[in-house]
Amino acid sequence: MELFFQQLVNGLSLGGIYALIALGYTMVYGIIELINFAHGDVYTLGSFFSLAILTALGITSEMHGFPLLAAVLGVMAAAMVLCGVAGVLIERLAYRRLRNAPRLAPLITAIGVSFVLENIMQLWQGPSPVPFPEFIPDPTYTLGGVTIELKQILVVGLALGMMIALQIFVYRTKLGKAMRATAQDRDAAQLMGININTTIAVTFLIGSALAGAAGFVSGVYYGTTWFFNGFAAGLKAFTAAVLGGIGNLAGAMLGGFVIGVVEAFGAQYVSDQWTNVIVFSLLVVVLIFRPSGLLGESLPTKV
Repeated sequence: MELFFQQLVNGLSLGGIYALIALGYTMVYGIIELINFAHGDVYTLGSFFSLAILTALGITSEMHGFPLLAAVLGVMAAAMVLCGVAGVLIERLAYRRLRNAPRLAPLITAIGVSFVLENIMQLWQGPSPVPFPEFIPDPTYTLGGVTIELKQILVVGLALGMMIALQIFVYRTKLGKAMRATAQDRDAAQLMGININTTIAVTFLIGSALAGAAGFVSGVYYGTTWFFNGFAAGLKAFTAAVLGGIGNLAGAMLGGFVIGVVEAFGAQYVSDQWTNVIVFSLLVVVLIFRPSGLLGESLPTKV
């Protein structure tokens, strides 16, 4: 039983990273119906930005108290801003002119942008995994025989906190209402005076910033980063968004945690080599019996 709860904790911490990436996926798809396959590489870019900032500041050893809090918040905020800017540039240069093109065109473009980002990061930091500075102390807490690390609490808490903040932003602010209106009917929203280009750019900004936060957390959690990390993480995060209900913020969060838990239990009780098979088999089963996802809603038919 202790092993079960230990794997549950491990799965939730892993799922928190997937959930942060999935939030960006579901925001972009919800507003322009684009599967942004470059989003996973923006997540990796966030870890590379974080690494560069930590190296530039000379933060290489464990910190405590206020300096630690300032370093965590400062580095993460900087990575989020840089990734947000990168997301806006990607939308402006690669996707904006293809909004009215056949759906295959922006999909292929997204794959191309993914390859461009991967090669830029490979040239920047090299083809091998890069160690991440261990500047956060990692005390462990034991509860009923289950070991919980501070990093795991950080991942889950950050994922939940950002989802709540995002929900408040989308449903309680004027810009959030503009996003929902654009997602529902772009032409009608434009007729009502909403600046479509600005709204979509802000959506990419927020989604990419969340990926940047996930990249920072991933580097802290795993202690390493690699230019190709975004490929697998992006696929699983997209799977999480679809599993929870694409376009649904709470669904993306739920899907991320479900994928993380399933992956942890699959590695423990079946085999690490079969985790991907189990994850995607679960997705197939859910979509067969509930095509809209776990928390997704059936969309009205437009006449």
